[in-house]
Amino acid sequence: MRTLHEPDRETPVVAETDVLVVGGGSAGQSAAVAAARAGAEVTLVERYGYLGGLASGGMVLVLDDMCSAGEVSVGGLALEIIDRMRQLDACVAPPMEDCFRNDPQVRDRWARWGFEEIYSRVKPKPIVYAASFDPEGWKQASQEMTLEAGVRLRFHSWFSRAIVEDGAVRGVIVETKAGRQAILGRVVIDATGDGDVFGSAGAPEVRGSYIMTLVHRLADVDTEAAIQFERDDPAAARELDTQVKQILGGSWDHWWLLTPRPGVVWCNCPHIPGFDGLNPEHLTHIEIEGRRRFLKVIAFVRAHLPGFQNAYILDAAPQVGVRQTRLLKGEYVVTKEDILECRRFPDVVARGRDYYTPYRSLLPKGIDGLLVAGRCYSATPEAQRISREIPPLMVMGEAAGTAAVLCLESGVPPRHVKVPALQKRLIAQGVNLGTLAPVAGGS
Repeated sequence: MRTLHEPDRETPVVAETDVLVVGGGSAGQSAAVAAARAGAEVTLVERYGYLGGLASGGMVLVLDDMCSAGEVSVGGLALEIIDRMRQLDACVAPPMEDCFRNDPQVRDRWARWGFEEIYSRVKPKPIVYAASFDPEGWKQASQEMTLEAGVRLRFHSWFSRAIVEDGAVRGVIVETKAGRQAILGRVVIDATGDGDVFGSAGAPEVRGSYIMTLVHRLADVDTEAAIQFERDDPAAARELDTQVKQILGGSWDHWWLLTPRPGVVWCNCPHIPGFDGLNPEHLTHIEIEGRRRFLKVIAFVRAHLPGFQNAYILDAAPQVGVRQTRLLKGEYVVTKEDILECRRFPDVVARGRDYYTPYRSLLPKGIDGLLVAGRCYSATPEAQRISREIPPLMVMGEAAGTAAVLCLESGVPPRHVKVPALQKRLIAQGVNLGTLAPVAGGS
């Protein structure tokens, strides 16, 4: 590959802040809000013009992986965003009396919303607490949540490289329409999803890949007619469902789900494996191939599927659904066995359905001044695939933002934060960490 020499240049420092969060996805917005509410000056840098990342821009419109053994296992900001969207009439969740049940009446009410326990081995899968939301509702709710907390937002700023001095991350360079800019932070949080900051800083990493998706929505669907057809003629419905999935090339059990908007259905498909989410040529292929596939699907269902005769493609997600790229190789690497065996850690700071995330998995090796939160946290590719849902990652972001404030208060780098003090604050903020094991090192 040919290279081009770029001369040294001066880059203006446009902002200095206590906590610098890079990436405004679900984990990043949680980190920023948690740090700002604790009194820190916080700047959040985001490449798009909205918050939410794959939740809003990628249109991953169901929040799940929140329940374990009959209880809601997450808390804090992950539940607050649901409440805020409900106040905007942009979110639907089942009442608690319908959760953790599997009787036909309850399933008829909620299965088509995607409120089943996704990782359950029981068939049919039980209904659990989950939420379906509108992407614009997320953008509105998260924007106001961050601004109310006092976070300084810098949209349309694309991360370029980390500023590393004496083995610590001191800030980042971003590319903008106004040119290259530098933003400095006393503590930096990498919430880019792809691990862009720790990758640039030289922290150890592993690479993984998983299916990618161009999520889309269909409108003008007679959902009642479609559901009634499935009930009246399940064999014919299964046959048509199989044909749709063959056109898509990959899908979860339900290729369409209900949404809070009447007549609008969510299609978390097509799934396309075997591509690299860090390769722009591969990402371009997903955009093109994804549209080709769902254009074929809309033609098929209009012709054959009751309830879809007048359906049309409302929109496709502006962000490709990338599930796995860089993964931190941190102070602790979470394994598949950790997830499947529900291993508890003394330094747990986040929790999913029945698995636990240790604080050490947010810490890069050999680099100070940096915390990592979101789907690029320290885990094996196999473990990340089953522990990367949005609500637990929001709790992880809340933990990172809270830890950053403890760094500032005590004058220590992230790896020397006293975990019991961090856990105490998270529990006070409504985070559910389960039963804590004792930790040495103070309170």
